[in-house]
Amino acid sequence: MGLFSSINIASTGMSAQRARLDVIADNMANVNTTSTNEGGPYRRTRVIMKPRVEQPYWRSPFLPQMLDNGPGRGVRVSGMEKDFSTELRMVYDPTHPHAIAAEGPDKGYVYYPNVNVINEMADMIEAGRMYEANAQVVEGYKSMFQKALEIGGR
Repeated sequence: MGLFSSINIASTGMSAQRARLDVIADNMANVNTTSTNEGGPYRRTRVIMKPRVEQPYWRSPFLPQMLDNGPGRGVRVSGMEKDFSTELRMVYDPTHPHAIAAEGPDKGYVYYPNVNVINEMADMIEAGRMYEANAQVVEGYKSMFQKALEIGGR
């Protein structure tokens, strides 16, 4: 494991949590969006993360484990996906411009996004704390490097 590997791993976590916070903010901003360009109400978005795996460009017979052995390489955002597993909210509001006009049991109802503000707030707190934890790792290594420089300079 290299000198800066832990900082690199923590920085991937920070960037992934930052993306997650951006998506949560987008979800909360669209909590009442009943019509999108794609048609229909806004759907909650989720961030998909996967372990970061770097394949070495070359393999040395003298250093076989140097590049692909170790604790890990961090995390990466592999994509974003819309949440179709959760039902949309239905609210009775016949005066709303997007209310269902057709005759039937749903007449007067409006489909609202499947964004639950309480869940989004909990996710936001969790992502913020994960970001802070990764920032503490970076800060810890920074202070260790600082101490090493002080000791080496004596």
